[in-house]
Amino acid sequence: MKFTVIGYWHGYPGSGEATSSYLLEADGYRLLLDCGSGAMSQMQAYCAPETLDAVIVSHYHQDHIADIGVLHYNRLINSKLGKSTNPLLLYGHREDEDEFKKLSYPPYVKAVAYQADGTISIGPFQVSFCKTIHPKPCYAIRVEYNGYSLVYTADTSYFPELSAFASETDLLVAEASFYEGQEAASFGHMTSKDAATVASEAGAKQLLLTHLPHFGDHQQLVREANAYYSGYVQTATAGLTLRFTP
Repeated sequence: MKFTVIGYWHGYPGSGEATSSYLLEADGYRLLLDCGSGAMSQMQAYCAPETLDAVIVSHYHQDHIADIGVLHYNRLINSKLGKSTNPLLLYGHREDEDEFKKLSYPPYVKAVAYQADGTISIGPFQVSFCKTIHPKPCYAIRVEYNGYSLVYTADTSYFPELSAFASETDLLVAEASFYEGQEAASFGHMTSKDAATVASEAGAKQLLLTHLPHFGDHQQLVREANAYYSGYVQTATAGLTLRFTP
């Protein structure tokens, strides 16, 4: 399983970069987690967007879905060019029915609903969900493949059940929108300390801090997290690639 950071910024993209978007690849299958602002431009450095098989949207804030409409046009154009033959599967929740309906762009993109309970198969991946604490309904996502797992917190404030959901994961991709000591919970976000607490309680093998703030020194986030979590910590950067192999 190969994991690549497409975008990692909170709110809006840094110059020439993107907000939340992450690519998972295994057995020739490509799954995108969120599709934020700038994702379609940045993705082309790592794969052709028309080769995506599926996309999962954690929630309907623009920094996580801004390029969905652009992705629709990509599928339309490349279908007409004969480069895309199967509809793209775009997974989202139905707690905002109007936003869910916008995911669909027939016949090029098919919207598929997911729910918090149970596990679904998406290509070679087993995927489960956990509702987070955020102003708009949002879901953390756990992806399992061939004995490895990855948990993406999406947007959330800290809550103990998130640690249970991420139990023993090989990689925790956790938002760290604020530095330790700053107010994050009231905005539905986490600090570096919160992300590290989830990683420590979950027994995660490593921690990747993402959804990063537009201020301060991001290495400070790592130093703060290291005080509460003994595993390996790093911040997301564009193009960062991690591989999970036997």
